[in-house]
Amino acid sequence: MSFVNLRHADDEVGFAEAVRRGLGRDGGLYFPRQLEPLADVPGLLRQGFVERSARLLDHLTDNWLPAQDMHALVAAAFDFPLPQVALVDGLHALELFHGPSLAFKDFGARFMAGCLARARSDAPITILTATSGDTGAAVAHAFHGQPGIRAVILYPRGRISPLQEKQFCTLGGNVHTIAVEAGFDACQALAKQAFADAGLRKQLGLNSANSINVARLLAQVCYYFESVAALDGRAPVFCVPSGNFGNLTACLTARALGLPMAGVLAATNSNDTVPRYLVEGQWAPRATVATLSNAMDVSQPNNFPRIEELARRAGAPIAKFFDSVAVNDADTIEAIRALHRQGYIADPHSALAWRALAAHDRAGHPGVFLCTAHPAKFAETIERALGLPVELPSELLEVRDRKVLSAVIPDDFEALRAELLRP
Repeated sequence: MSFVNLRHADDEVGFAEAVRRGLGRDGGLYFPRQLEPLADVPGLLRQGFVERSARLLDHLTDNWLPAQDMHALVAAAFDFPLPQVALVDGLHALELFHGPSLAFKDFGARFMAGCLARARSDAPITILTATSGDTGAAVAHAFHGQPGIRAVILYPRGRISPLQEKQFCTLGGNVHTIAVEAGFDACQALAKQAFADAGLRKQLGLNSANSINVARLLAQVCYYFESVAALDGRAPVFCVPSGNFGNLTACLTARALGLPMAGVLAATNSNDTVPRYLVEGQWAPRATVATLSNAMDVSQPNNFPRIEELARRAGAPIAKFFDSVAVNDADTIEAIRALHRQGYIADPHSALAWRALAAHDRAGHPGVFLCTAHPAKFAETIERALGLPVELPSELLEVRDRKVLSAVIPDDFEALRAELLRP
């Protein structure tokens, strides 16, 4: 299976090269040239998570690695539990936060790190990524200590939770963190400028570990299959808390492969570019606003071209391809409280998704909302909402009192260039 640059159809490469490059010419996203439906989805659903995921990724990468090597890569990357908790009214919480950084992005970051370790040449590599919260910790932990690879992570200063910041800004070593005096969209724009600078890109061996890297995307397809397997093959309505829309792209990719779904719902916060677009037909991003679900504070989601490509291939108008609604902070707080009354504690992103799904007409189908981060990463918000202390897991207790090592820069490309070139 080849991977094509969605901006330039003649820019077509194999999986390993797509992972090495991160982005294609002119910043185009790589995506599979074709998505062949799976021959035996029911058979796959009867397998265990690691075995099934290895077979899925063999299929999606066109058997890039020998089967036993892919199995070993997946077993090492996905070495943590993936429970799905049944709640009331036919709703289920798919908990994706049991990895080392306590967020769903461990799946993609760890798989990508394993792929890059096998696909890289001897040349140095600089992983440059922007984060609105959880990507930073997942990428930092996935690449920390890897020889020949430097990880540089941009994030909006003061707009991620203190514990999120401590998770990836205290490691040091080959992990270099930069706080930008601006919102996430500005961080993302700075990263794009760096990738567009051919000289800088070549000198540093720039690569991306955002969901724009196709390895991240493909890894995330796997847990949708696990969710349906836990429902004994019943087709659910999935609700995905969405910021940069990589997780939603993975969901729609799983559907294209033949995974049964009764519907797909993208839940955003007040940064509601996509819900407005589906209703009004006009792509009209507004200035990004800070919310309680900060990892979703994105007004111009990078992954949307992939979603448009999937809709085009399906012959569906984008407004009919999936549903999307926005949930504000007040309703997010109420969702945290409502879930707590059921005996379940959810972080703001996950609670927001539950709120959207609970109000959605599922026509009798089960519903699954993705729980993307451990609630303790947002202890301050949870404690304010519930008036109860949140017990911190060992991963957060270990970093709570560490010193933040980040450089601080303005929203200026020359300032970023200076940091990137710093020895």
